[in-house]
Amino acid sequence: MFEEIFARQPLDPTEAARRAMRPQLRRRFYQTVDIDATEGAFRILLDGCPVRTPARRVIAAPQPALVQALAKEWREQRDLIDPGKMPLTRLANTIIDGVSAAPAAVAADVEKYLASDLVLHRAEGPAGLVARQAAAWDPVLAWAEQDLRARFVPTFGMTFISQPAEALAAAHAAIAHDAVRDNWRLGALHAITTLTGSALIALALTRGALSVEQAWTTAHVDEDWNMERWGRDELALEQRASRFAELEAAAIVLQMT
Repeated sequence: MFEEIFARQPLDPTEAARRAMRPQLRRRFYQTVDIDATEGAFRILLDGCPVRTPARRVIAAPQPALVQALAKEWREQRDLIDPGKMPLTRLANTIIDGVSAAPAAVAADVEKYLASDLVLHRAEGPAGLVARQAAAWDPVLAWAEQDLRARFVPTFGMTFISQPAEALAAAHAAIAHDAVRDNWRLGALHAITTLTGSALIALALTRGALSVEQAWTTAHVDEDWNMERWGRDELALEQRASRFAELEAAAIVLQMT
């Protein structure tokens, strides 16, 4: 059964990336990968049968370009089917099984990040790190103030400050807009938020203010700083590459919806 391939994967694809799972892989059991649009949606067919999510829902994409990208992942599987190399399919599973069932709860989960967003909490030192955070994160705050009419205030060290109610309300409205508009875009927004630790970076990416590469670099200022000083950890880099693939999958959803 198609859905069994992903059955043991965490519903949230970012969680699977973080755990660096190494499941027992199943052999490729299909010969052909086709696309069907006869029922008003775009479905992937493996040997003529529709692909299903772990909850046994048919994977149906809202746009032909998106289903083509999903089908490409299935075509690229060789002797074994590796869910770790299918980030777009995993995100589709999350959206169809999880986001579509509770979009309000997913939007609320994104909103939780705003009060302690990554780009708001700055280091007090060293000076080089302080400067690097400002260079990467101040433009995100400037964009939020201009585009969302949300003026957030950064804090330094261990000090916590409550963000202005007006800023939170404006950002919540932007998230709610995606929640109402499209479950696929909301799922992508949620994935980007959890991957970067920042709802503001995610909103900037969904609205074209940041590229995928810029969003990734902006979210990893601290990590890059530490690697420059303490060396590279190969396992951490492997997990980081997996997370970046998830971010690229979310960006594909945004681009194609």
